[in-house]
Amino acid sequence: MNTTSERTTVISIRRATSGDASTVHGLIRALAEHQGQTSAVTVSVADLQRLLTRPEITYLIAERDGRPVGYVSWLERISFWSGEDYLALDDLYVTEAERGGGVGEQLMRAAAEAAKGRLIRWEVAEANVAAQRFYARIGADLITKKIGRWQPR
Repeated sequence: MNTTSERTTVISIRRATSGDASTVHGLIRALAEHQGQTSAVTVSVADLQRLLTRPEITYLIAERDGRPVGYVSWLERISFWSGEDYLALDDLYVTEAERGGGVGEQLMRAAAEAAKGRLIRWEVAEANVAAQRFYARIGADLITKKIGRWQPR
């Protein structure tokens, strides 16, 4: 855990570029490890270099003293129900040493600023009670929903 003096340094948040693909890959793997899903990560650094150039994809990295400590990522989508664009949040992750220090909230506030009033929508696992508490604390509405997955072969 960081000491108080280490936590007093400012967190900077910036948009990842294709040059950050290796850092992004490491952060994605760290999240997957935290969730016990390391084998689910099949994206390569080369894939991420390509994906990070797409305009509908945003990946923000939080850094403390130039060291990555978290990220938030999303896709811009459209709702056929409302006819309006929204941000489909893919992941929010903060390294274990930084949790509880406001990094997650700063990342969500950065996403809110980018949304410019548009809806932000995401999924959270039922078992991830800590994340649910965090989202409720920042004022998010959590709606119970079952998620279907199908990969026809």
